[in-house]
Amino acid sequence: MNRLQYETSPYLLQHKDNPVDWYPWCREAFERAKAEDKPVFLSIGYSTCHWCHVLAHESFEDPEISGLLNRYFISIKVDREERPDIDSVYMAVCQAFTGSGGWPTSIFMTAEQKPFFAGTYFPKTSRGGMLGMRELLLAIGEKWEHDRGSLLLQADEVTTELNKRSAPVSGTDSELIHTAIALYKRLYDKEYGGFGTAPKFPAAHNLLFLLSCFERYHDTDCLRMTEHTLLQMYRGGLFDHIGYGFCRYSTDNRFLVPHFEKMLYDNALLTEAYSRAYAITKKPLYRKIAEKTAAYLLREMTSPEGGFYSAQDADSEGEEGKYYLFAPEEITSVLGSREGEDFCRHFDIREAGNFEGENIPNLLHSDPGDSSFDVFLPLLERYRKQRRSLPLDDKILTAWNGLMTAALCTLYLVSGKESYLEAARRADAFVQKHLCEKDTLFVSFREGKRGVAGLLDDYASCIFSLLKLYRATLNEEYAQRARCLCDKVLSEFEDASGGFYLYGEGSERLISRPKETYDGAVPSGNSLMAYNLVRLAQMTGEERYQAAARRQLDFLSAEALSYPPGYALFLTALSEYEEPPVKVIAVPDGQLDCREWLLAVPPEAVVVLRQSGEEYPLQNGKTTYYVCRGHRCLPPVNDLQELLHSLD
Repeated sequence: MNRLQYETSPYLLQHKDNPVDWYPWCREAFERAKAEDKPVFLSIGYSTCHWCHVLAHESFEDPEISGLLNRYFISIKVDREERPDIDSVYMAVCQAFTGSGGWPTSIFMTAEQKPFFAGTYFPKTSRGGMLGMRELLLAIGEKWEHDRGSLLLQADEVTTELNKRSAPVSGTDSELIHTAIALYKRLYDKEYGGFGTAPKFPAAHNLLFLLSCFERYHDTDCLRMTEHTLLQMYRGGLFDHIGYGFCRYSTDNRFLVPHFEKMLYDNALLTEAYSRAYAITKKPLYRKIAEKTAAYLLREMTSPEGGFYSAQDADSEGEEGKYYLFAPEEITSVLGSREGEDFCRHFDIREAGNFEGENIPNLLHSDPGDSSFDVFLPLLERYRKQRRSLPLDDKILTAWNGLMTAALCTLYLVSGKESYLEAARRADAFVQKHLCEKDTLFVSFREGKRGVAGLLDDYASCIFSLLKLYRATLNEEYAQRARCLCDKVLSEFEDASGGFYLYGEGSERLISRPKETYDGAVPSGNSLMAYNLVRLAQMTGEERYQAAARRQLDFLSAEALSYPPGYALFLTALSEYEEPPVKVIAVPDGQLDCREWLLAVPPEAVVVLRQSGEEYPLQNGKTTYYVCRGHRCLPPVNDLQELLHSLD
């Protein structure tokens, strides 16, 4: 075994038996590279990445390739989910070299961490126009020995380019919102839902933005596009109709054929999106889908203490998606002939298969609201588990747990089911116990060990979840913790010229200090902070949060000019800033049972509990509700029904 045997990351542990002399990211590796005068090979991936598995089997388990790596390089393996700071820096390098990015990421660099070549997957030997790992290692080894100067010059040029800072541009541009809406309409797939062509990613934050636009600007196209997309994603094979939960993305236009890995963050954001769609439309199917997704997460992805695991692998028995596929005879063997045949007809399971001879259960040709077959799903789910198993990445990430906690709060607010709020509280308690020390967060936790100091995404997601917990409970502790973490972000992550850096003042220094702004698979930390600051400003009325919100909105407005749809959560924050949501301030006449009215108020409303005083006095000596809509305040009311009437 190599040094990775001492790590806790499931991804690193997958490589502990490789004949490659792997190091984790550590000072010792770079010191050895310097002492032995060798370049560094950095390989970045994650445990459920299919092509990471392929590269490992072809090259890192191969004696010849491993021998070349051990002879010419010092090799470092990084889990991108444990070290998103390293991943961010070197993904930018990969994109600069190749014009695109992805995992596995393969970086060649100096002992000073300066990169001179980058790519993603390389086959073992050259084929089909693709450079092979064997040829690449030999070429770099030869060039390092005989023409090192050109490599070092390239390394310096790349590092200089990484650290260039564009001149700050200020000014909030509200036209960005309407430009983004127009572009979404242009990209919208009218036939199959979603945006653009295959592969199609869920990108639930795009749908949340469009729902927000429908509520604020009454653009019915925004609602229509969102509903069609939500419905098609559920009907296709992207959703696991047997055990529930959404897969990573669809490889086709119809959402039939997924890449089968399941990620916590996708399912968290989609739970939020379906819950919000239900709150707006009151269509029971959306709530049902949100609850099915939550059921999967609570059953399969939750630790005994309440934290949420990261991912389930796409591969089982060395084959992608095999776990999820069914033959008709398997269904009838479990359910019996008549019920089995009806089930196969409903879920499009055929003798000839519905995709390349295989069957992916789907509802593309059936009524998605028909729940008559739900009674059979536990039987098939148990059968599927007995048939084969899926690898689980059981590390617990602060950022993704924040997104899941927030989603559970929204689902509680639209369903009234206390079990979702309890799960959200347990997840938050896990983060507080294992991933937090005073006002310092940590990235990850596994087998009793914390990861590195938290990054912007960790703080932003945690604040986001605390604001949602306060919205669901009016427990002041959650609001205070959100303010405390926000103050730390403002002091340790903010750049005076605009925006927030990915890592804080006290973190390990890398060759650059990026500011991630684009909303990719998850909203960026900068977008989340824009949303958080707008919310805190609306809740507290404090000038420091209002000023910080304006600074962040100005910064991201400039960033978003080139492609507004890539900044969906920021645009949601901008729209809330310009067209504030309903705000309800409750002033109790004693002990107030908040549950009834908290569940009755729209989930996106800003709610605050205040004690009676000069600013908010009791009216008629009874509990009083002060309501603000947009930029105007309504007369205070005492009765819950009057409150709800004022919200219509």
